[in-house]
Amino acid sequence: MKESSSLKALPAGSQRCGLVAIIGRPNVGKSTLLNALVGQKVSITSKKAQTTRHRIMGVRTLENAQFVFMDTPGFQTQHAAALNRSLNKTVQGALADVDLVLFVVEAGRFDLNDAKVLNLIPQETPVILVANKLDRVHRRSELAPWLKSMQERYPFAEFVPLSARSPKDVQKLLHICVSYLPEQDWWYDEQMLTDRSERFLATEIVREKLFRLTGDELPYTSAVILDQFQEEEQDGKRYIRISTSIVVDREAHKGMIIGAGGERLKRIGTDARRDLEQLLDARVFLELWVKVRSGWADDEARIRAFGYE
Repeated sequence: MKESSSLKALPAGSQRCGLVAIIGRPNVGKSTLLNALVGQKVSITSKKAQTTRHRIMGVRTLENAQFVFMDTPGFQTQHAAALNRSLNKTVQGALADVDLVLFVVEAGRFDLNDAKVLNLIPQETPVILVANKLDRVHRRSELAPWLKSMQERYPFAEFVPLSARSPKDVQKLLHICVSYLPEQDWWYDEQMLTDRSERFLATEIVREKLFRLTGDELPYTSAVILDQFQEEEQDGKRYIRISTSIVVDREAHKGMIIGAGGERLKRIGTDARRDLEQLLDARVFLELWVKVRSGWADDEARIRAFGYE
């Protein structure tokens, strides 16, 4: 395993394109890293574990290379509900036929949950160890013994310490990934950023604000379902009417989301609408409803109906 910095330019006319899976335990910064690698927000983020629940594809085309990144849910090892089983299947499915794996951990930390994720990776796939949140390590010298232990644990192809919030670090990682992409034609138009639809992104943005504004009070067993997405154009301007249902497991959770006098729900809607208008380049009218569906997270039929794989 070697610590790398940059690669020489590829031969003129040589196009590369490949699939890169981003995996790790919950809350190590996978979605933040994906957004940074793509150069625009395509996956929601929050401090709450298990924010990402779907396989999100982000595309970045630079010069003669096209990176097709896949963000995945954090692999769940502590709960066995049907929702968790579904999310774990998504992680395992993402590792099939990829050209490269970015295994994301917190710099200086490796625990049993990290080890369980590492064990999922096919032996024949090259793996880059991405030591994220480097900015939180106060003494860089402390990383040396940790790095040695990681070298002994798995034959990583490369070691990349970084902060996903540092553009310089992210650019460095992109340059390192290039040599692992096969020489082949690009799969997508160079302007494409994600395979997800505007309708999907609308529910994800609402769920991001829900998670961020409820903190740890609300269990992750909440979902956002799209009820309406209607767009029209007037005088050259785009208008979109969106209606979503926030589904929770208990009546008490409904009260947490609505808040005193409806203020929390109003704040969720305001913040989501602001982001959606920027993302969709349109005037957005957003309605939010809160519904109780007891036991939905352990009901496989409802999980499928809610759009989970």
